[in-house]
Amino acid sequence: MRIIDAHMHVGEFPLFDVRLDRHSLAGYLGDNGIDVGMIFNPDNALVRDTVHEVENAYGLYWANPKNPDCATELRDYLADPKFRGVKLHPLLDGYHPDEPFVWPVIEVLIEHGLPALIHCGHPIFTLPWSIEELVTRYEEAKIILGHMGHGNIVYIDGAIAVASRHPNVWLETSGMPMSSKILEAVRRVGNDRVMYGSDGPFHQPRVEQLKVELAGLDAADLVEVMAGTAERLFLGPHA
Repeated sequence: MRIIDAHMHVGEFPLFDVRLDRHSLAGYLGDNGIDVGMIFNPDNALVRDTVHEVENAYGLYWANPKNPDCATELRDYLADPKFRGVKLHPLLDGYHPDEPFVWPVIEVLIEHGLPALIHCGHPIFTLPWSIEELVTRYEEAKIILGHMGHGNIVYIDGAIAVASRHPNVWLETSGMPMSSKILEAVRRVGNDRVMYGSDGPFHQPRVEQLKVELAGLDAADLVEVMAGTAERLFLGPHA
């Protein structure tokens, strides 16, 4: 089965005692059966070097919109066909998802028809309803709720509910522990708006894959969640 991993990190993360060296990425993808990996790191130059070294890796630009040059730099990175969207982490970078300084980043993405993967599942800045404020403002934007609410059942249900209310919202499965909620998400919003991600190397890709495989999806839905949805959303004509 073809696998596209929508949520991967590259680099050193000593706080969590995990790492994925850029020179190890190709082997890591192969060892875990991943055909294409979408990777990111706050060091966007590292990501750029990595994706040009690893053919089946693509980058998401880590956007910290508190940086006044963020939207301008984003345009430069998106001129590179190996960059296929943005990662926003309001929790780590410390801002509300619908702050006015976020809007220029979303507007650049709309121009390019590319998505924003937003960390979802922790107070106060990354709750589903906080992100929904941005979703409602930009209905033409493509917004992915990374971790689809993470480990709290209230936030998981909230993420699915937000996606059910807004056709411009996708759900990504990494770090969310309940297989049953993946099945519910597919039933409520469709297999074309749910996608597999591992959050590797923070989580083991094989474990995250098994979680999706055990969700009770039929064969057609499983194909879409494991690869088809992410391929269309991120890669489009580059697929």
